[in-house]
Amino acid sequence: MSQHQGLPKGSDLFVEAFARGLAVIRAFGPNSQALTLSEVAERAGVTPAGARRLLHTLVTLGYARIDGRTFSLTPAVLDIGYSYLNSLSLREVALPYLEQFARDHGEICSLSVLDKDDIIYVARAEIRSPSARRLITGERLPAHATSTGHVLLAQLQADELNAFLARAPFDRLTPHTLVDADDLRAAIRTAQECGYALASQHFELGVCALAVPVHNREGQLVAALTTSLNQAKHPPEGVVPHFLPSLQRLARDISAGLT
Repeated sequence: MSQHQGLPKGSDLFVEAFARGLAVIRAFGPNSQALTLSEVAERAGVTPAGARRLLHTLVTLGYARIDGRTFSLTPAVLDIGYSYLNSLSLREVALPYLEQFARDHGEICSLSVLDKDDIIYVARAEIRSPSARRLITGERLPAHATSTGHVLLAQLQADELNAFLARAPFDRLTPHTLVDADDLRAAIRTAQECGYALASQHFELGVCALAVPVHNREGQLVAALTTSLNQAKHPPEGVVPHFLPSLQRLARDISAGLT
């Protein structure tokens, strides 16, 4: 049984109203910051009456605002995510190493975990550059289209990986995105065997990313360490020899610091 599997929805310990409230929060996103009641109901899979009660509850608690016919989340909703992020000893251990990598190389370094079909940034180093790619803590990216995802998907049990790949074909974000089950399985297997993954323009044109696994003291894969690079500055063929030793060293240091 997966460690992420919870109680069946019919269980007397499953709170349906709470689940619907979380679905309403998740209805909002980068391209849907302001939504009408009917849009929220459709995205969250709840009735309009249910969406109205849940939205006004969020407004009353300060997690959402209303402007005419549209609703949007307020910054207060970040408290929910930060409660999780700040509880991670992993994040606390890793952040100084990410910042050191950014200082040494002048490039972004991030730490991510897997959540269903996405990767989530739980920590990242800041670099100040007009051309820097802004990565937001808590941001989600599709696992199939990232080197980070290929590394993290290698942690799944066979049945979990098969269930993930059964959802193929995935969204094609660039001409180079791996969308078919066989191609993704091969990339995940390569990441597992080599101990790293390199994805060139899979998520964004002109960008390549190198990711390595981070293990805890029991040898379990718990996160991925990634640097995302502008290919005009760093051609893909030079990325592995230039950055892999540093990333692997940081991953070992982070692993040694985990309790």
